[in-house]
Amino acid sequence: MDESSERRSKSSGPKGSGPVPKAVVSRLSLYLREIQHWVREGKETISSTQLGKLLGFTDAQVRKDFAYFGQFGYPGIGYRCGELTAAIRSILGTDRSWKVALVGCGNLGQALMGYRGFADRGFEIVAAFDSDPTKFGRSLAGRTIEPLADFARIAAERDLRMALLAVPAPFAQEVADGLVAAGVTGILNFAPVTLSLPRTLQVIGVDLAIELEQLAYAVVQSRS
Repeated sequence: MDESSERRSKSSGPKGSGPVPKAVVSRLSLYLREIQHWVREGKETISSTQLGKLLGFTDAQVRKDFAYFGQFGYPGIGYRCGELTAAIRSILGTDRSWKVALVGCGNLGQALMGYRGFADRGFEIVAAFDSDPTKFGRSLAGRTIEPLADFARIAAERDLRMALLAVPAPFAQEVADGLVAAGVTGILNFAPVTLSLPRTLQVIGVDLAIELEQLAYAVVQSRS
């Protein structure tokens, strides 16, 4: 299919036909990452074929994903990287700054606090909390560790609506309930447990052991 198909009308794609599948939203983040790499190499345009090849997708899949949100390409050109980057960031909500709370300052929490990639995407961890009194008042990547008991007050003062949850599994549900009661509406859960929370709350679970299991399966299958 030639590049003239990059430009699709809003009515011809699936835009407006229903909720956008989570898989599509996940791929948007991947597209954004690769386009940003492309730009750093000094390139100003990219085609659906080139973008798909970088990620192992077909050009048709790339165009279908973008069609959920409108039209972005130009005949004979493909996509202008600057425009597409701005559009994807707007769709994902990363065209603004987000204040994030870190809950749990153990080994994983400390690693998350030191990860610079969050700031590059517009996420700033502005407060850190723990239930261990021996950690209160300590500095972690420039933030003072606060008592978890003070979360509601500090969340209100700093308008915290997103949180990274990095506490042991046995305590995750109780802590998450407290975050919800304090007004948090989005949780990135690193505890290896499924949380039972209101449907209105947005929760994404990151279980590193499961990811390794999936990787092990892929390696085994590639050898068979």
